[in-house]
Amino acid sequence: MLAKIWKKVCVFLLIVACLFNIVMKLIGRVSFNKEAVESAKYMVEQYKTENDKNIIK
Repeated sequence: MLAKIWKKVCVFLLIVACLFNIVMKLIGRVSFNKEAVESAKYMVEQYKTENDKNIIK
């Protein structure tokens, strides 16, 4: 009897932990739009530095 109760409690805790993990990942995720803008800014900066190096040579 006691083993069945503990089994149910452990399964419930496992489900809650999995749901908590999923929710935390969804909240912490950076939006695709923000990621694309940051990537584009980085590429422009890299392009500028490469051009500056080529001009100096």
